[in-house]
Amino acid sequence: MKLTWFARTAIRIHIGGEILVADPDAAPHSVDPRELVSGADRVFALASDEPGLPAADPNRWRPRPKRAPIDATVERPAVELFSIGRRAVLADAPGEPPLALLAGSEPPRFGRWAEGGVVVLFGAREGLIATGTVLLDVAQPRLLALAAEEGDVETAIAELAEHLDGTGLVSLEPGMALEV
Repeated sequence: MKLTWFARTAIRIHIGGEILVADPDAAPHSVDPRELVSGADRVFALASDEPGLPAADPNRWRPRPKRAPIDATVERPAVELFSIGRRAVLADAPGEPPLALLAGSEPPRFGRWAEGGVVVLFGAREGLIATGTVLLDVAQPRLLALAAEEGDVETAIAELAEHLDGTGLVSLEPGMALEV
């Protein structure tokens, strides 16, 4: 999995052999939105609710099991996207940890999938701290990535540090890719 954050909720994701792009129009003017979506398998909204995504109950959802070679002939998308709340998207790709993208101020209920998953939080200082604290109080994801302004990230890291208990915490830098 590779995450490249640009600004606000604009992010390009390589996962499960596919390229996903959220909110290409939210990228800075220095990034050509056409180039950002070039080669993308799916483009979806994160800054607003995505009406085209099926809803999933984040408390009950489970990742798909890895496909056996005999089942490889069954047509299924390599990556499935779900809405798990307002401005919250969950990506499921076989062989990859679940990926949650959370841009809303109301965190979803986190199920067992969050253990070992990757969670990207978008937003400002208070939202990052509130959502991160709720998540870390109920689950220990593999990685928590913060996509926000530098000052907001510094404050959030200081506040979230005591809750980590084994969860990796990183700051996404605009235009820099992060391999997970």
